[in-house]
Amino acid sequence: MRLVNPMKAMWGVTLLATVAGCSGQKAAPPAPPPREIEVVTLTPREVRDTGEYLGSLLSRQSVSVLPQVVGYVRKIHVRPGDKVEQGAPLLEVDSREGTAALDSAQAQLSSTQVNLQLARRTLERTEALYKEGLASAQELEQGRAQVEAAQAAARSSAAQVTQRQVQLQYHLVRAPFAGTVGDVLVRLGDYVGLATPLTSVAQADVLEVSVSVPSTRARSMKPDTALEILDGAGKVILTSNVFYVAPQADPRTQLVEVKAAFRNTVGLRPSELVRSRLVYSARDALQIPALAVIRQSGQPFAMVVQAKDGKTVVERRPITLGALGEMAYVVEKGLQSGDQVAVSSLQALRDGTAVTPKQSNVPSAPTGSGPPRASGNGGGTVGGSR
Repeated sequence: MRLVNPMKAMWGVTLLATVAGCSGQKAAPPAPPPREIEVVTLTPREVRDTGEYLGSLLSRQSVSVLPQVVGYVRKIHVRPGDKVEQGAPLLEVDSREGTAALDSAQAQLSSTQVNLQLARRTLERTEALYKEGLASAQELEQGRAQVEAAQAAARSSAAQVTQRQVQLQYHLVRAPFAGTVGDVLVRLGDYVGLATPLTSVAQADVLEVSVSVPSTRARSMKPDTALEILDGAGKVILTSNVFYVAPQADPRTQLVEVKAAFRNTVGLRPSELVRSRLVYSARDALQIPALAVIRQSGQPFAMVVQAKDGKTVVERRPITLGALGEMAYVVEKGLQSGDQVAVSSLQALRDGTAVTPKQSNVPSAPTGSGPPRASGNGGGTVGGSR
């Protein structure tokens, strides 16, 4: 009986298995399934060229009240913050001296009127005597002259009375228009002169907002440019149109003053500083979410979904971007309306990668209420869709 070496038998089996493996073909790995990605469909939306500035509110009717007579403050009718109508009394200046002067002028008027009546009766008698030849022509002329002098004196006295009456009205200081009373700067018993400020009256129903814009921006402005007043969160609370653009720039700052008027329905106050936004222009343009943009060596790209050879794949397409608004760029070149761009798995996508697109909840142009991004020239650039 022949014995077989176990080691030789094992090596033989191994060799046969190796030969059998080399003679067969290696099976190809299965293709990976299409990657599911989120996409947004681009459609034209409104893009606004805006600039945000700090504006100052001005009252269209605001006046510092000064007395028109001198004297002591006798009575104060209002308190700071009171709302008054036009002609409402604000305070009184002692009028006893003025009243006495008026009484004197009225007495003088009565005296001149009596002298006028006497001169007229004398003239009538002189004319009657002159007709009968009992008075000379010289006496007649003197009578007529006395009447004319008495008439002039009466007119002068009447004018004095009117002047004193008008002067006496100035002792009661009245509101020149309806508005809100400012701080009362005098107290009872204070002596005031013609240059002494008493208080102020401001009307806040209609306000003006004044902003200073770069001269380069002012050149392209139109009289109907929209101006928006914003609250602290950037929400628009009032809107109006520009009615004034200064014809010259400030020589020190090179800024141009711009004004707009609006009806104050939100309780703003004169001299308050507010956020203001000028809308220089508006147009329709495509916008792509910022998270859908990839960059390589400074060149922006977008992964656009395409149908190719019966499959749905992505294509890396170079694009030209405009200004950045609120989380979205304006697309100047490279994309068209209706294009679908990927907004997820961007790092894993390559040209020709098969995908299964799924519409994303991310809009192509966010419509939040935040302010547009500011540029380096002191104003905003392009805001998001509004």
